[in-house]
Amino acid sequence: MATTWEATDTGVLRLPSGRLVRGRGLRRPVPDGPTPGFAVYLLGRPPAEVPWEARWLRWPDFRLPSSRAEAVTLLREAWERSAVERVELACAGGRGRTGTALACLAVLDGVPADEAVEYVRRHYHPGAVETPWQKRYVRRFTGSS
Repeated sequence: MATTWEATDTGVLRLPSGRLVRGRGLRRPVPDGPTPGFAVYLLGRPPAEVPWEARWLRWPDFRLPSSRAEAVTLLREAWERSAVERVELACAGGRGRTGTALACLAVLDGVPADEAVEYVRRHYHPGAVETPWQKRYVRRFTGSS
């Protein structure tokens, strides 16, 4: 039994290393198929409980994470765990905060920071990373706090 996503699963982004991470909007139902083993929820308030391991990163809509250090820690954990398990990143709509977080994972995976937003837009969703400050956050993301 596979413990990571299939590249064809809904919302899955393939990073250059081959790691697969799912992005999604929490306003939509959980997609059919396997569930995450680990998730990071990017919301302004705590998410609803889920039957899998999940962490909450306080990240108000259209803004940036409330704690840069916590964001780096959780995104690094998500990237590391994606090598061997199904990891999901999600915000309410699945584009702005989720796209920003996926772009940061792409940076951790070796995509140059100034190319990561375009990478995620090309391989995940064309509307990913919605605001100028989210784009700037990705360009400045190094993976260390």
